[in-house]
Order: sequence, then structure tokens, then C-alpha cells
Amino acid sequence: MQNKKLTTLSLVMINVIAIDNLRGIPFSAKLGLSLISYYAIAALIFFIPTALVVAELATSFPNKGGIYVWVKEAFGDFYGFITIWLQWIYNVVWYPTILTFVAANFATMINPSLEKNNLYTWLTITVLFWTCTFINYYGLKVSSVISTIGATIGTLLPMLVVTLIGLKWFIDGNPSAMDLSFSSLSIQPSNLKHLSIFCFIIFGLIGIEMSAVHADEVDMPKRAYPKAIWQSSIIIFVSLILSTLAVSLVVKGNDLSVTTGLIQAFIIIFQSYHIDYLIPYLTICIIIGSISSVVTWIIGPTKGLLVASYDNCLPKWFSKTNSEQIPTNILRLQAAVFTALSFSYLFIPNVDSVYEILSILTTQLALFIYILMFASAIKLRYKNQNNKNGFQVPGGKLGLSVVAAVGTITCISVIIIGFIPPPEVHLNTKSYIFTMLIALFLCIAPAVFLYNKAKRIKL
Repeated sequence: MQNKKLTTLSLVMINVIAIDNLRGIPFSAKLGLSLISYYAIAALIFFIPTALVVAELATSFPNKGGIYVWVKEAFGDFYGFITIWLQWIYNVVWYPTILTFVAANFATMINPSLEKNNLYTWLTITVLFWTCTFINYYGLKVSSVISTIGATIGTLLPMLVVTLIGLKWFIDGNPSAMDLSFSSLSIQPSNLKHLSIFCFIIFGLIGIEMSAVHADEVDMPKRAYPKAIWQSSIIIFVSLILSTLAVSLVVKGNDLSVTTGLIQAFIIIFQSYHIDYLIPYLTICIIIGSISSVVTWIIGPTKGLLVASYDNCLPKWFSKTNSEQIPTNILRLQAAVFTALSFSYLFIPNVDSVYEILSILTTQLALFIYILMFASAIKLRYKNQNNKNGFQVPGGKLGLSVVAAVGTITCISVIIIGFIPPPEVHLNTKSYIFTMLIALFLCIAPAVFLYNKAKRIKL
């Protein structure tokens, strides 16, 4: 009998390190005080519906595979496979962005001019990703320990520090970089810049379902999952809002770098209090947190693809594992695709443009998954396949339908918003839309090809 390796605390830390990230703070901080309103809306129309549905599905189907299993149970093999493929590919697209964040912050310590250097960025993120890949060869036990350490030292600690020093900055009467009037809390839906930033806020809240791929390795999942989701949700929102407000107090939104905005705030505050010698230590913590986030995410979606290969949705080559039951061939393929994707840094001269395009593409791919997940939850509840001993969304079938409908409408809206070029992307609207459509096609088409190939081989 397999020993259970994950506790409720482990699940909380996996969720925190998967969602609660420092990379999104510079984007959100550009909103100033209105970020509170944007986060409140994002919580109501996206995160809470997602958390409720994930809690129900994870406790109804506590099997390895997570969202792949849920969609497969509802709509069959093909849609289940498309879902897990999208979860895998959106992570592959996301990895260069989080590692670019790491590379940029590391550059602030050794040579700030390297922050915008494409060759430096490409070389750094490639080496880091292959290193993170090999770490996962040693199994879930190792990666879960890294997740816990990374969430504590590399994410929560820097967030706590920036929150406390931002509070001290305010109490000491230093000038605020953001408008503190009550009217500044209001949202501006007509502001296209704010709409694109809202897309990044939603992106920053994606991932609560990821830990469900480890369902068969959790002690008492029907009890552990809902508890872990709510505990991690509180930690995520409190830490994100407070730390982002602290950065907004210190650095004007227009002056914030999308990659090193957090370090900008640290430099201004620490220098004013003559403790700038602490900046390298906080930077190292930020780097640790971001790398541990990559380590956490690398293994999750690959295990979903592994389950899909067992169901003959992929050629058998994908099902090879090592002694730790880690899908080594999928990990190698993932690293190869990442390496090919990262070459974009060598051909597109503006690092920030690549960074933002990949971030938005990641968001769009991920939201297609959530649409399928919400639809699956409704179908499974109406088919009475959900285990009534597990958590259920309050309000019966109507309650679940309303929650899923709100989440679905949000996903569709944000996907559409993603076709609005952010200010930092130096492409005209037509070129930007064409680029995004081609990118979406290239990410999705291989899934259909591989699925059909696997089914032909089976026949």
C-alpha cells in the first residue's frame, strides 16, 4: 500500500507557492488604491467560484489526474485530454515569464544593465529550467519540501517585509506615490490599460486546482482539500493585497518595472532608512521563491499527462517513468519545448514585450481549462456522480449552476480582454491579435494530432 506523503499543510503550501507570487505585484501596483476594488471583484467573479468548484470536484474524485479526471468523467477522453494538455502547455508558456522575473532580479545584484539583455535572459532562464527539471526526477517528497521552504522564505517573507516597511513608510509621514483619496478606490472599466492589468490579476489567481493532481497521495482528501483551499485562499489574498499596496505607496505606477518593481520599492525604502545592505538578501529570497514555484509547477501538469497516456490518449512513449514514478520522457519533452520557446528572447528585441505577450497567452490558455471545469462540475452534479460525502457547493444544483456560470462568463470576458494590446507591447492592434491567434493555434493543434495518433495506434 502506498504511503500518503502530503498533509493539509503541504497542500496549503503547494497552493500558496503556486498562486501567491511576487511576479504579479508590479502589475497590480500600477492600479494604486483601486487594486483593492479590482482584487475584490476578481475574488467574487473568479477566485471564489473556482475554489468552490475545485473543492467539490477534488473531494468527489480524489484520484490522480485532477482536472483531467473531472473533465473526462463529464465529457469523455477527448475533452479530458484537451484539458490536461492545455494545463500542461500553458505552464510551459508561463515558465519563461517567471524565470525572466528571476533573471531580472538577479541582474539587479550583479549588473543592472543585464536586466534588458536578451542573451543574458535567454541563457539564465534556460539553465534554471533544466535544473528545476532534474530536481523533479527525485520525486514528490523532494519537490514538496522545496515548495514549503520556497513559500515561506521566498514568497511570504518578502511579502511580509515589504508590507511592514511600507506601513512604516506611511506612518513616518513619507510622501505617498499613490492617490489615497476615497475616490481612487473606484475602478475604471473604460481604461484599456486598467483592463489589461485586470487580466494579469486574474492570471495571478490561477492555479488552485493544481494540487488536485496529487489527490491519491493526500491523507483524508475529503477533509484535507476544502480546509487547505480556504486556508491558502486567506493567506494568498491578504499577502497579495497588503504587499502590493506597500509597493504602490513607494513607487509611482508609471515608473514601475514589470520585472523588478518589487526591488525598486525595496531600494527606495531601504536607502531612505540606511539599511540598503539588506537588499541583496531580500533579492535572494525573491529568487528562491520564484524558482521553488517553478519546481512546484513542473511536476503537476506532467503527472496529468502521464494519466492521459495510461488512458491511451497519448502515444506510449509518454508513459515512461523512473523509480519515483516521475514521467521522465514528459519532463524531457517539456524542457525541450521550453528551450525552443525561450528562443523568442533572441528574436524579439524588447524583453518586456516578450514577457507580457507570454503572460497574456498563458492566461488565455488557462481560462479555456476553467470553462471546461465549470461545465464539468454542472454535468457531474446533474448526473449525480459527485460523492455526497465530500464537499458540495452550497445551494444545491442551482447554487452550483450560478457559481459556474459566473466563473465561465468571467473567463470568456478575460480571454477577450487578452486581445487588447497592453501599453508595454510595441505592436499595433492587428499585428498583436494575429500574433495571439497564431500562438493559440500552435499551442492547441499538437494536442489534436497526438490524440488522433494515439487512437490510431490503439486501433
